[in-house]
Amino acid sequence: MMIRWFISRHNGAIEWAKRKELPVDRWVPHLNIDEIRKGDVVMGTLPFALAADVCSRGAAFYALDFQTEESQRGKNLTADDLTVAEACLQRYTVVKGEEYVP
Repeated sequence: MMIRWFISRHNGAIEWAKRKELPVDRWVPHLNIDEIRKGDVVMGTLPFALAADVCSRGAAFYALDFQTEESQRGKNLTADDLTVAEACLQRYTVVKGEEYVP
């Protein structure tokens, strides 16, 4: 059975997703990769390495994408801030490549 995950520790992102009435089965602040199965949908914010692990398991990864002003970087944005920033969920297929060795 497919599980739809929303991953974020930020209240603004969670509120934004709830306002969008996204179909989410599990809301979690941190992803345990061992719980992800083929066919799952993972939405939210993940580091690249974890997003690559999600994709390698046959799950779909949708990143919470938005544009911010430089002054907003590093701040917890509200759901309204994310709406103004035209936030969306964008699908990415992330593949881990080789390690950089100079």
